Amino acid sequence: MDFFIPSAKSVHKGGGKGKGNLKWWQLSLIGIGCTIGTGFFLGSAIGIKTTGPSLVFSFLLAAYGTYTVYNLLAKMTAEDPQDGSFCYYAGKAYGQWASFSCGWNYWSSNILIMGSQLTALSILSRFWFPNIPLWLFAAGYAVLSIFVVITGNKGFDKVENLLAVIKTSAILMFIILALLAFTGVLQGNVKHPGIPDSMGGFFPNGLTGFWSSLIYAYYAYGGIEVIGLMATRLKRREDAPKAGIIMLIVLVSIYFLAIGFAVVMANYFEFSDKESPFVTAMEHYHLSFFPHVFNAAIIMAGFSTMTASLFGVTTLLVTLSKSKDAPAIFAKKIKWKQVPLPSLGLAAIGLLASIITALLLPGKIYEYITTAAGILILFNWGFIILSGLRILETGKGAKVLAFSGLLLLLAAASGTLAESEIRYGFFVSIGFVVIIGIVTLIMHYKVWKKQKPA
Repeated sequence: MDFFIPSAKSVHKGGGKGKGNLKWWQLSLIGIGCTIGTGFFLGSAIGIKTTGPSLVFSFLLAAYGTYTVYNLLAKMTAEDPQDGSFCYYAGKAYGQWASFSCGWNYWSSNILIMGSQLTALSILSRFWFPNIPLWLFAAGYAVLSIFVVITGNKGFDKVENLLAVIKTSAILMFIILALLAFTGVLQGNVKHPGIPDSMGGFFPNGLTGFWSSLIYAYYAYGGIEVIGLMATRLKRREDAPKAGIIMLIVLVSIYFLAIGFAVVMANYFEFSDKESPFVTAMEHYHLSFFPHVFNAAIIMAGFSTMTASLFGVTTLLVTLSKSKDAPAIFAKKIKWKQVPLPSLGLAAIGLLASIITALLLPGKIYEYITTAAGILILFNWGFIILSGLRILETGKGAKVLAFSGLLLLLAAASGTLAESEIRYGFFVSIGFVVIIGIVTLIMHYKVWKKQKPA
């Protein structure tokens, strides 16, 4: 999607001041569509398994943390609207090293998101075909995603608009069915565990489990930065804060209701990373249609997010190349229906790496990639908060809000170390950060210091 992409000129030189044509509610809907993916549909099952019913509190805390990030991003956007959004503001606050590392960190996180979604799609597809290996499904979805991107902007937009409606409808369908089931309208000889009546019931794995679950809640909100990237396309730039607030309210409401119903309708130990928590919650009602319809909807949602990320990283690499933050070959106009083929080729290599990894580590790959992608998203959000504190004139209350947001980001990232099943994902993300840091240092001493200041 083009709204994932910072403008080449804007990242270092400013820009993006032209009038847009989006209304605030349209921006909110786009943000909701981009945010809801398998991180919520499937990743939340791992969160429930890790911390039990208290995952609803994880989602509320993550919502607060997400607001602290968006609050500063919206203020920077209103004060100085730029196409480059958070990458531009990072550069404005701390220099070219910040915009460079922010751009490549965002590219890397989207590559991992593609891998995460690709693995989730493969896991979900085994619901119907349990004997087919993960890597084979991954290869099929990767080829289909590349095909959608090659169709160009028009074909891509049509596919994404359709899938956005389907994924939101799937969640609403679960909430309605769960409400009917929980109130007894939907008949079934089922004894729900209900709302826990003790701390042990809410936190069956203790506070350590709750701490570890934060990353999955944050991952479900990944996408709020899209509002900042698209804010320059609003008819009224001052509507950017309202668009983000409405988006967050809708997401929190949907997430809270869906997760809340799931954890009171089934015991936490019944949930598995191989099945959506919403399918698990309804399986005792023996609704023969529900698992198939819902599983198909989740696959469409994951495919939507993966294809959007592929489209985003493909265009982002061109942007980085034009601003001399990536090799010049990616700026070359070797295109098919306006799709830059060199950039798409590198993104396809990232998809191939995910397929190979799924082949080598079929058991835990989803947890590892999801954790690593979530942490890289948190690093970018940390960039947003630190940039806002440096650029904006903030009062005492705003500073307290910002620092509390930073503490929550640190808690979510460090919590992955407390859980052995996802700990390796933390080290994967650190590996990406170290590589980006080394390249940034090389660029600083070998390229930027030799350039004459503008």
